[in-house]
Amino acid sequence: MDIEASGFGANSYPIEIGVAISDGTRYCRLIKPFEHWTHWDSEAEALHGISREILAQHGVDPRQVCEDLNHLLKDRSVYSDGWVVDNPWLIKLYEACGMQPTFTFSALEMVLSEPQMVVWHAIKQDLTERWPQARHRASADADLIQNTWLVSRQQTNAQAAAAG
Repeated sequence: MDIEASGFGANSYPIEIGVAISDGTRYCRLIKPFEHWTHWDSEAEALHGISREILAQHGVDPRQVCEDLNHLLKDRSVYSDGWVVDNPWLIKLYEACGMQPTFTFSALEMVLSEPQMVVWHAIKQDLTERWPQARHRASADADLIQNTWLVSRQQTNAQAAAAG
């Protein structure tokens, strides 16, 4: 899972969520901000390319996003490579909707082996340079994270087998 937000600080809120599931299912939604969600950072907008106008035109009701995620991810473990920032935004979304996630959301490091951690950044950089969706958006980032995990696992498993 990857989340884009209105800014970088405590007053920011989620504006897009992207999910990539191992069975090939993809989910991505822009989130229409609640009226009390007013913080906006132009630097964050420059990074993800999502304007307030795009959210007003294409944003989905936050409650619908929570319902969709709960249905799609029920009883699953979901991971983020930016959990430190993504988790507070996910909590903010669910709390604002008066709902609870039906899935577990954890840091990607919980499922990375030590050898995967060593090669993670190099593999992610390589995939980023070759990626057809080279844009900083939640859906593309979730897909990149999933593929980086798969390639790093394959590479480290092959190295372990060769060594052993």
